[in-house]
Amino acid sequence: MTDTYRHKGLRRQLALLLKEKGIKSSEVLKAIEKVPRHQFLDNAFVERAYEDIAFPIGEGQTISRPHTVAFQTELLQLKKGEKVLEIGTGSGYQTSILLEMGVKVYSIERQKTLFDKTKALISSLGYGQNVKLFYGDGYKGLPSFAPFNKIIVTAGAPEIPKALLSQLKVGGIIIIPIGDKIQIMNELHKTSETKFEMIEHGEFKFVPLLEEKEWSKS
Repeated sequence: MTDTYRHKGLRRQLALLLKEKGIKSSEVLKAIEKVPRHQFLDNAFVERAYEDIAFPIGEGQTISRPHTVAFQTELLQLKKGEKVLEIGTGSGYQTSILLEMGVKVYSIERQKTLFDKTKALISSLGYGQNVKLFYGDGYKGLPSFAPFNKIIVTAGAPEIPKALLSQLKVGGIIIIPIGDKIQIMNELHKTSETKFEMIEHGEFKFVPLLEEKEWSKS
């Protein structure tokens, strides 16, 4: 699927819309302008790829609204070269936005069909150099690659998995939506090996995270 001047113009409009909706980071907005979201969607949705809405991507999952992707990315306060753990690769759109921010991404997906499809897509888009994709249970994180500077969770969780907290560096940030039908976006700063400071950022709606059962992306 080609990336045309029209697509690029639509991405510029999307970035402007997200700025109007409160996204302040110029680096995040530049990443939104760069990543071809239409290439992560089924053909049926391509014409609406640059609207601020979510779409189904198969396996019971969805590609997040651009605002949700930008909002979570901004909260991470990324610095180039940092190690970032992403729980729920999904379509790979959020993964690609992170890669455009200049970080090293370790991403886990537990739906095998989606994992295979997304791995091939990310490679075809030229993002393969700074990303490691894993098929497995994101609830457990990646202890062999820890610690991470930042962790982003893209599914609604009833609580914060302890494994993820232990894999975050002191001084690091984890962004995770907590709740049942409606989630509260939580920003946690690890201030010591045993202490965290939490900031809440309002309501969002994600599909649920179920340990060893289902990781879904909203």
